[in-house]
Order: sequence, then C-alpha cells, then structure tokens
Amino acid sequence: MSFTTLIAVADLAAHVQDANWVICDCRHDLANYEAGRRAYAAGHLAGARFLHLDEDLSGPKTGVNGRHPLPHPITFTLRLAALGIDNNTQVIGYDAMGGVFASRLWWMLRWVGHRNVAVLDGGIDAWVKAGHPLATEPPVVKPARFNPNPSPQLAVGANDVAANLDHKKLQIVDARSPDRFRGENETLDPVAGHIPGAANRFFKDNLAADGSFKPAATLQQEFAALLGARTPKDIVHQCGSGVTACHNLLAMEAAGLGGSRLFPGSWSEWVSDRKRPAAVGNP
Repeated sequence: MSFTTLIAVADLAAHVQDANWVICDCRHDLANYEAGRRAYAAGHLAGARFLHLDEDLSGPKTGVNGRHPLPHPITFTLRLAALGIDNNTQVIGYDAMGGVFASRLWWMLRWVGHRNVAVLDGGIDAWVKAGHPLATEPPVVKPARFNPNPSPQLAVGANDVAANLDHKKLQIVDARSPDRFRGENETLDPVAGHIPGAANRFFKDNLAADGSFKPAATLQQEFAALLGARTPKDIVHQCGSGVTACHNLLAMEAAGLGGSRLFPGSWSEWVSDRKRPAAVGNP
C-alpha cells in the first residue's frame, strides 16, 4: 500500500521502521532561517532527514523568478538520492505548521515524477500528542539512485498567467491571507495586491481547529464552491512564493480533485516586472 496525499499518525507509526520508507523533516520559519534546523536537532521523528526550504526545496534567485524558485530537477533529485530516496521509496514529509512546508516537498516530488509521497496529517505536534517519541541523533543514511521523470506540465509560468488576463481560461487561486490578497499589510513583497481575476483561498482554511486537514468531503465541498463550473485542470494555484499554494494543491488532491497546477514564482515573481498589473480589494 502506498500513501500519496496524507497519512495519519497511526499509519506512519506502523511503518516507521520500514526500510523502504524515508521521513523528511521540513520544519521552517520564514522569519528565522535556522529555526527548522535547530528544531530538528532538538528532536525529530526517528530516522527523519532534514530538508531546508531555502537550501533544498528552492533554487537560486535571479531577482525575477520569485523568493522561492524551483531548483533544477536534477539538483533536487541528486539531493533526494543523497538522503537515501530512490524511485520506489515511500516518502513522508512533516512540519510544525499544518503541513505548509511539507506540502512543498510533496508537490516537488510529484513534479519530478514520484507519486509515493504523503504529508503527515497534523505534523510533529500530532505525533507527539499521540505519545510517540522523538530522537535527537541523525540517521545513518545510505545514498540511493533516483532517476527523475519530470512532469513540467504540473507548473505554469508568468507568461501563461499573463496570457490568461485576456483569455480567462484558467482560474488563479491565491493561497495568501485575505488581507495580503486585498493588498493590506504587505511586508514580504515590494508590491501589494493580487493578480487580476484571482480568487482567494487562504491555505489555513484547509485545516481543522486541531491543525489537521479537514475531512475530504468537507474539502471537496468547499473547493467545489470555489471552482464553480470549472474543472481542477482549469485551476492554477499561487501564493507569495510558491510554497503555501502547494497546501491548496494537496488539499484538492486529498479531496479527490486532482489535476490543478502551480505557478511556482507566484506573486513575488509576478511583481518583479512592474509592468504586470496588480489588483487590490476583493474581486
């Protein structure tokens, strides 16, 4: 049995010693570069490998490709191989932020052709709450070989989004908080607002009060209201830098609404060209 969206604590606990499973700690703090690494050193799931958002799940910034551009697929898969992940490995990602950083790993693995990847529902907090221990020692890792099978069709570029301003065949869905979507309280990017025509689905709306994902039926109902007559293939997700948007992609997939795509550069890439329009307020 493979897990391809979410995995419950009990299911992971039953497989945590499996040789063909690799757990990845994706904890991060956008305001504190070393926070995730320090948290990992203080205590992590036994056997977990640490992945840093900026170092492992992002590529070099050019000033026009956003705050968290994608790395080259080969660079990413070489890093996966160094962590002992091959094409048959069941990968589980977790964090301490409702799955927002782990969902970036989830999407990137699918982007390079790996489907056996899931996010721990509820993250490390749910693991600890269930009474499972943490470890402090790093795992002994045997490097593997990962042959990428990239799926570039899972992403769209800024030119595609710009063309959509005219043909409107796609629905852009912005995962940022409602205030940032409206153009209020912008502190991360030089321009406030949103892509004209975008709808807002705050990624935190995918979560229940305990930090786990809402039931699939609830997510399906909520996203169906957002989609209207459109299909998931008509949906392009974005956020500030292509991270929290992956949370919406995961939520849709968990709800049985697979097929939507990511604009990896998101708002931070969009506004790098000041000629591109920005809208403010609600749609």
